[in-house]
Amino acid sequence: MQDKIKLHEEKMGKSIDVLQEEFVTIRAGRANPHVLDKIKVDYYGTPTPLQQLGNISVPEARMIVIQPWEKALLKEIEKAINMSDLGIHPTNDGSVIRLVFPELTEERRHELAKDIKKKGEAAKVAVRNIRRDAIELIKKAEKAGEISEDEMKKFDDKVQKATDKSIEKIDGLVDAKTKEIMKV
Repeated sequence: MQDKIKLHEEKMGKSIDVLQEEFVTIRAGRANPHVLDKIKVDYYGTPTPLQQLGNISVPEARMIVIQPWEKALLKEIEKAINMSDLGIHPTNDGSVIRLVFPELTEERRHELAKDIKKKGEAAKVAVRNIRRDAIELIKKAEKAGEISEDEMKKFDDKVQKATDKSIEKIDGLVDAKTKEIMKV
């Protein structure tokens, strides 16, 4: 039973990891190469992550430069960025692609803050669903006579503490990302 509880705690940790990955892709007014993580480029008929097709650098606080290893890919990379939900238009000078990030408007900051809260709530729901599954598992084990009532209460407490800790961590991540976005 201890192993099964541990597995549920690991699932809660994975929910937090997914949230952190999503937060990395939200741009906060300055250039972050991770905003390109989800962009796939058509490379000879195969959708390929942009990072595998060239060198990505951040020469200035609000600019990303993409230097593809093959010049022929410039048009495809430009097309992929335009089709993405990044909201930035690439500048192609024939050898590199530049992405200039404009300052975020107050309205856009509030939209991003709402989106951050929504993603945080989704992560909390995932953690609560994992808690529910763990508690069901504990109750079934108690009914089947595999564990005593005292052990059931002990495991319930352990699951609840892991849930509380996970939700507290999610709240901290949401607050930190919201402050980062709202900072001018």
